[in-house]
Amino acid sequence: MMNYSITIDRLFKKQLRDWDVAKRNYAALATAATRTLHLGGASVVLQFNPERIRSSAAAIDKKSLARRKCFLCTENQPARQKAILWGNRYKIQVNPYPIFSRHLTIVDLQHVPQRLAGRVGEMLYLAQSLPDFVVFYNGPQCGASAPDHAHFQAGIKGVMSLCDEILHATTTLLADSDEGFIGYVNALGRSLFTIETTTVRAAERYALRLLDLLPPSVGGDEPMVNVLCWWDTTDRVWRIAIFPRRKHRPACYGEGEGRLLLSPGSVDMGGLWAVPEQKDFDSLTPMQIQALYNELCLSRDDLAPILSRFSQRWDDAPLL
Repeated sequence: MMNYSITIDRLFKKQLRDWDVAKRNYAALATAATRTLHLGGASVVLQFNPERIRSSAAAIDKKSLARRKCFLCTENQPARQKAILWGNRYKIQVNPYPIFSRHLTIVDLQHVPQRLAGRVGEMLYLAQSLPDFVVFYNGPQCGASAPDHAHFQAGIKGVMSLCDEILHATTTLLADSDEGFIGYVNALGRSLFTIETTTVRAAERYALRLLDLLPPSVGGDEPMVNVLCWWDTTDRVWRIAIFPRRKHRPACYGEGEGRLLLSPGSVDMGGLWAVPEQKDFDSLTPMQIQALYNELCLSRDDLAPILSRFSQRWDDAPLL
């Protein structure tokens, strides 16, 4: 795959020079306050980021989506928001409301619903062509603020703590081959599945098997999952983390005293929580973050039937 690092660097330089919204928000992010919380064997960084209220408070019900113009469609975007093409299916753009010092949105050129099926291979190839980034996917019911338009995002490496922690976490092996493996991790404060592979084919097979086994979402046609994917340039393998979710927003979601305006997605699952309200940034504790993970993510007990079924023969499983 072509390395897009130089092209992405040029895009950022031009956008931060010519687009005031992006220039202002990346400058603000550079001085954003952060706090680190420790959850046993894992750590979480809180980032005070008021601009992320656009995502945290986004209305994603069908009526609201039908009323608003899609902000990922080219015809509805600001004239100063530029893009570069990736293949013949996606455009890569600077995210104007960043969580990372380099934050990309990778958008399908067609206005089609957010779905992971049929895109796992593309996600891996994107990660390989963006070796300095972690590519991530938010399911339509667990983090995507535009569930009506298929897209990925990408954030610069070295920010989400889980990407390092997962390398040393105790992993229950579920299936393996010469091309890689899929395992289950329950040692970092939330349940997740990890895939390491040297081939796209193996990643697709493992991911499809998991999606087939996970419980379907209510009112949706795919399980609730968040996904991180990156290309390990040292070991020359793809690494994937898949977080199975039980719900999108916590029971305490909302504005006001005793409420939290948090709508966790892939980045939060990865250990970076962008917190839009000062009161929450100042007061959140490790116990509260752990309680949120427990509420939002499927537990080991929930996943026990799925873990046991991975031992069954599935050589004839179709590809994504």
